Amino acid sequence: MKFYKYAKIPVLLVLGTGVGLLLSNLFIFSDRVNDDDDQTGKKDVEVVSPYKVFQPAVPDTLSFCGENVPLNNFDVYEALDLELIANTYRHSSTILYIKRANRYFPQIEKMLKQYNIPDDIKYLCVAESGLANVVSPSGAAGFWQFMKATAGEYNMIVNKDIDERYNPDKSLIAAAEYLNKAYRYFGNWTLTAASYNMGMGGLKKEIDFQRVNTYWDLSLNEETARYVYRILALKLIMSNPELYGFDIPEDNLYKEIKTIEITVDTSINDLVQFAFDNGTNYKMLKHFNPWIRGNSLVNVTKKEFKILIPAKGERNCEIPEKK
Repeated sequence: MKFYKYAKIPVLLVLGTGVGLLLSNLFIFSDRVNDDDDQTGKKDVEVVSPYKVFQPAVPDTLSFCGENVPLNNFDVYEALDLELIANTYRHSSTILYIKRANRYFPQIEKMLKQYNIPDDIKYLCVAESGLANVVSPSGAAGFWQFMKATAGEYNMIVNKDIDERYNPDKSLIAAAEYLNKAYRYFGNWTLTAASYNMGMGGLKKEIDFQRVNTYWDLSLNEETARYVYRILALKLIMSNPELYGFDIPEDNLYKEIKTIEITVDTSINDLVQFAFDNGTNYKMLKHFNPWIRGNSLVNVTKKEFKILIPAKGERNCEIPEKK
């Protein structure tokens, strides 16, 4: 006990001296930094920006399916500006849209032309699904995002074994039939596109209530209010990706894959063996026929189905060389 009593004084003196020296040095260092700043007018630390962020280009004029977009209206301009910013800087998603479009757009363009639907509608498909067989929180599925009940109205089979919403061609035909019907009802493609998001009945109700007849003048729910602008932004970015900062070499785009079509009108109990018998495997069979939902194809009605398999050599993937 006596040891700590008599040792307390020198310990405190040492600690106090150390703290004093430390504070003194800090003040001296601070003064030196301030003196340097005063003399040069510059700070010692140089900030380097990692990359440049730019304003996406908003065109002076724009059309959708041949119809003028009134960009002179501030609300229209700013709504498009919002979607251009969002989709330009949603890098990973937009890059995938551009890469997938190289594979899927040719067939979509061909079928839209057959149904006399403007080419711009292909961007509606991108807005809906990103050109992927996805399922929405509400249960809409496939490239063209049909609900189960609506799919039945357009002659698509949906059950535990088969779901033709996942068949890109079948769902495109159904979408084309809906779009042509909506166009006959509304008389322009902008409202037709908006109705694809909220339904013809819901859109007509808003038109009647608000007593306006253009999409640009309607006050709609947030999703539909942004919907056509998102389609327009995707059109601008995907038709001129370099302008919006997307530098994707051609050999990095996803290529079209040649397929062979096999027509069947019976059930297939063993899809694995069916794949082997036709020169492929189960993984490739399911990849090219995502509408077959189970491990077998149940077909008691003897309906004809077209099953796709990759043509010989098409599964080989050429990896681009690093530059």
